[in-house]
Amino acid sequence: MLNVAVLVSGGGTNLQALLDSEARGENPNGKITLVVASKPGVYALERAAKAGVEGVVVRRKDYENSEAFDAALLETLKSHNIDLVVLAGFLSVLGPSVIEAYPRRILNVHPALIPSFCGPGMYGLRPHQAALARGCKVTGATVHFVNEECDGGPILLQKAVEILPGDTPEVLQKRVMEQAEWKLLPKAVAMVCSGEIE
Repeated sequence: MLNVAVLVSGGGTNLQALLDSEARGENPNGKITLVVASKPGVYALERAAKAGVEGVVVRRKDYENSEAFDAALLETLKSHNIDLVVLAGFLSVLGPSVIEAYPRRILNVHPALIPSFCGPGMYGLRPHQAALARGCKVTGATVHFVNEECDGGPILLQKAVEILPGDTPEVLQKRVMEQAEWKLLPKAVAMVCSGEIE
């Protein structure tokens, strides 16, 4: 049984999808045992509490530099015996020490079909705005392993989502979450926990 930590920065809708999937018995080889938020008071921490999962805050601005932040984050993960780290809208970039400690054990969900609309600064509504501005007919979501390159790690799963006439970035974001992110992320976590993905 792998101990899973979910790292969040906001409302935690992907966290909720993971918790719901676990409650349905879809990840028999893993359990979410820790939720790490990048700031206090985010709704994701309430979701964790409701599910009986410990929530902690590790805030970048509480540390003098990124190395000190990474060390604190790593210490938090290690002290909770975390085996798999899932980035679910976590807006702090993980440094080399964290990535090296969890090779092929950090997953991220990105709201576009990598290699489109990814890389530094492409988060939140921006990938959806970019897809609409480019006139794309489809977009989607990607779950990938995290490495040193932003959105550059090996891809596990992708799902395409249709862009409809009249879509706004907000409408498109919701469709991508519902049709792709909330399905792909729990599936990818279960695949890694079961050893299906090496």
